Amino acid sequence: MAELLTLYKLIILYMLDRVDFPLSNSQISDFMLNKEYTTYFKLQQALSELTDAGFIREEPIRNRTLYNLTEDGASTIELFRKNISHAIRQDVNDYLKEKQYELKNEVSVKADYYRNTNREYSVHCQVIEKRLPLIDLTVTVPSEEEAKAISNNWHKKNQEVYAQIMAELL
Repeated sequence: MAELLTLYKLIILYMLDRVDFPLSNSQISDFMLNKEYTTYFKLQQALSELTDAGFIREEPIRNRTLYNLTEDGASTIELFRKNISHAIRQDVNDYLKEKQYELKNEVSVKADYYRNTNREYSVHCQVIEKRLPLIDLTVTVPSEEEAKAISNNWHKKNQEVYAQIMAELL
């Protein structure tokens, strides 16, 4: 049983090593569960143990969790990559290749809001590319409803907003 949990951890590390952006819990789950490698609860256990060991870093954002590979995680997968069968590595590579645009787009656009010290709401909007912000914008609004609206609309209209800002500034 411990060997299987170790394999699940290595698959997760391998997935994160193969991309230049974080993966969400749901994206990792989608792959692992659809391929029937493990159960949801075993997967969550593997993610938790990898986080506790410092091999991956959690980034909680509103209603989802993103995972990034740490340096220790990268070193570990480099050493133990051969312990993952060629067939499983090929499954991961195929999945990432097929869904790369969707996966990247889903996690590269971020919007979160919080109540600030002025009792208003700050909405932090970002588009991340190659782990660096392409745009990083914080807007303050008086109500939580407005903050939610901006957060939701950022996911839909970030490209338009970015293009308009660039056109105005250039």
